Amino acid sequence: MMIIIAEFFVVILKVLWAFVTAGCKWVVRPKEKSVAGQVCVITGAGSGLGRLFAKEFARRRAILVLWDINSQSNEETAEMVRQIYHELDTPITKDGPVGGVEEVPPFQPQVYTYLCDVGKRESVYSTAEKVRREVGNVDILINNAGVVSGHHLLECPDELIERTMVVNCHAHFWTTKAFLPKMLELNHGHIVTVASSLGLFSTAGVEDYCASKFGAIGFHESLSHELKASEKEGIKMTLVCPYLVDTGMFKGCRIRKEIEPFLPPLKPEFCVKQSMRAILTDQPMICTPRIVYMVNFMKSILPFEAIVCMYRFLGADKCMYPFLAQRKEAMNNNEAKNGI
Repeated sequence: MMIIIAEFFVVILKVLWAFVTAGCKWVVRPKEKSVAGQVCVITGAGSGLGRLFAKEFARRRAILVLWDINSQSNEETAEMVRQIYHELDTPITKDGPVGGVEEVPPFQPQVYTYLCDVGKRESVYSTAEKVRREVGNVDILINNAGVVSGHHLLECPDELIERTMVVNCHAHFWTTKAFLPKMLELNHGHIVTVASSLGLFSTAGVEDYCASKFGAIGFHESLSHELKASEKEGIKMTLVCPYLVDTGMFKGCRIRKEIEPFLPPLKPEFCVKQSMRAILTDQPMICTPRIVYMVNFMKSILPFEAIVCMYRFLGADKCMYPFLAQRKEAMNNNEAKNGI
């Protein structure tokens, strides 16, 4: 019994120390790690946040491996990355063997593009094998690819529901299973899950999307605990949960107009810069903006009816309805053009 009590007090001290170290990071910004020369796989790299992540990692001289279902947009991202590499391609100098100065060619990072549908397990595994064979071991995995159906539940075809779940959630299992074994062997790596605030708290009209993001977060957290239990401290995990990002994915989504100036959609560039800071400092989780942390906490302690009242006040209860209406209208227009 005494041993249990002693261990309990040790746990309390460790918890308090965790609070202290977390607080110190707010005051003293941790040093960012270098990813130069490391192989970074980014899914959904052809547009949106994936493209911006690619550009940020390129500026830090990482070797980029870009996956996307659209080869043209993926190549466009690759060209942007090559341009960044070219701008960084300046010789450096170091002291010569006899006291002089000699010019040293800079490290030449490369970018590789792969056509991959992460919604198909076989495509993920075969593409991962190509990456290992043609590029080498993967150091950083950014699970970014995502889709949204844009239908109310009872109007959404089963195929679209399945597609949302597979791309937004199941694909994380497959990419991780493909690259984690080597990370475990080397006790080195970093896995990033790009989820959403809608994986922490939900809203009406996007049941499939919320379920897929809740699943992705559950997978991420469970894997984080498994790595800790295995004492693989060299493998880092970062969970990215942004509020609505202005990428066009949820175009038309609106909260209450009086509240919107205080909580506008996030600029994609800001979202990615905040996420990069978290990744490069091995931060376990980043919510943008910080109010997302508060909302998630309140959701955990308040009665459901209180949450509903808050949603209605903010206009968050039906914020997706304009988006869903626009998607429905666009689909009807396309059907009319095609003579359906």
